[in-house]
Amino acid sequence: MNGRPAHRLAAAGVAVGSLLLLGLLVLPVSALVLRGGAAGFRQLGTDAELRASLLLTASTATLATLVAVVLGTPIAWLLARGRMPAAALVGALLDLPLLIPHPVAGIALLLAFGRASPLGGALDRAGIALLGSPLAIGLAMLFVAAPLYVSAAREAIARVDARYESVARTLGDSAWRAAWRVTRPLAGRGLVAAAVVMWARAASEFGAIVILTYNPKVASVLSYDRFNAFGLDAALPVAAVLVLLAVIPLLVLRSLRVRAALGEPAR
Repeated sequence: MNGRPAHRLAAAGVAVGSLLLLGLLVLPVSALVLRGGAAGFRQLGTDAELRASLLLTASTATLATLVAVVLGTPIAWLLARGRMPAAALVGALLDLPLLIPHPVAGIALLLAFGRASPLGGALDRAGIALLGSPLAIGLAMLFVAAPLYVSAAREAIARVDARYESVARTLGDSAWRAAWRVTRPLAGRGLVAAAVVMWARAASEFGAIVILTYNPKVASVLSYDRFNAFGLDAALPVAAVLVLLAVIPLLVLRSLRVRAALGEPAR
């Protein structure tokens, strides 16, 4: 009997703490959407710069995600199946961009691909203008977000029993062909979810991009630019549109989870 009041007090404390944390997460976003959401959608019809920044954001994030899917999925498979040499080192290198501040990531990219670097100089002599271009934006997005895709894709592939691949190999498939024909469809929903998470992270990037490319402006840089130049009221509509657009990948992820719960086959 003596334990019941203490148990109830602890439960009440957990409930209050959970509500406080939820409020901390929900209140700022709600205030932003309520204050600037309607104005943001109105500006979509009248503000050409906002439309251009959203299109640039979506296109570069999509390109970065496609590159990560093509190049990162084989790495994820090798890591999931334990076939990657120096797997611990490779995994640490892949996770490193997630741990460093993103302006620092932008500085690192600038050192590696700026005109003063050997690679950047070679690109410049070849007529490829990297800095200040959409290509630099995609590069920054790829650097900061691709580790998310590889990590999630590795988990999705690891959930597929490797014995299915072994059966396919006994029927004459190579290891890569078995992974493509057997594991890829079975892990398909997880791979799509990983790509959606990466796209959302890439589209929201600011720190690395602003170091490499201030113009043309992605939506996050446009919001920051208007805040600096014109104040809070000018930045609110752009920021609110970004928050509302972030709901789209969340809905896609929710749909994938509901399908998985219902047991629908991945396509």
